[in-house]
Amino acid sequence: MKAAVVVFPGSNRERDVARALTLAGVNTVSSWHADTALPAGTDLVVLPGGFSYGDYLRSGAIAARAPIMEAVRTHAARGGLVLGICNGFQILTEAGLLPGALMRNAGLTFVCREVKLRVETTATPFTAAFAAGQELRCPVAHHDGNYFADAETLAALEGEGRVVFRYAAGSNPNGSIHDIAGVTDASRRVLGMMPHPENLVEEIAGGTDGRPLFASLAAA
Repeated sequence: MKAAVVVFPGSNRERDVARALTLAGVNTVSSWHADTALPAGTDLVVLPGGFSYGDYLRSGAIAARAPIMEAVRTHAARGGLVLGICNGFQILTEAGLLPGALMRNAGLTFVCREVKLRVETTATPFTAAFAAGQELRCPVAHHDGNYFADAETLAALEGEGRVVFRYAAGSNPNGSIHDIAGVTDASRRVLGMMPHPENLVEEIAGGTDGRPLFASLAAA
């Protein structure tokens, strides 16, 4: 598998996610926000965490309109895999590749701590190496992670099994509706999630709870 990690001005987790992918055996390259095409042979596009374009207007709003995003849309439409983590999740919703929106945290403060996630489904290329219902530790670091969608969209997400990660009981750090931490599009090949699994893939960094996500992608 070949992964392209897109770097925007203000990205700060691109090296973390590249390290996680490399550890899983994925061939990883960088792609710049001003590029108009993805590297040849790209199977997976990753939009990393950070503060793209300084989070001006709204988090992810400017990045969603960067030149590279047209190529990302084309990649997704062809069935390619796309993963957006934290700011990447915000970009995917702003770009219309995922439903819903990420609003200010309910407490109106930046949250940086570890939470517990529950894996809601293993029927995606991102979660096949987990067990359904498995709980894992995962760091979060965001100010605008409060996921919201209207009632019709929520019914579709829940009814179609597209809520992939949920904050475990007592772990919701931002007020997200239905405790949603990560969702897919209808194809289940585009995933957005607020927590940072790439920051928990090595024992030396505190544990390996995030590793199965990258192992799942390598196997896909």
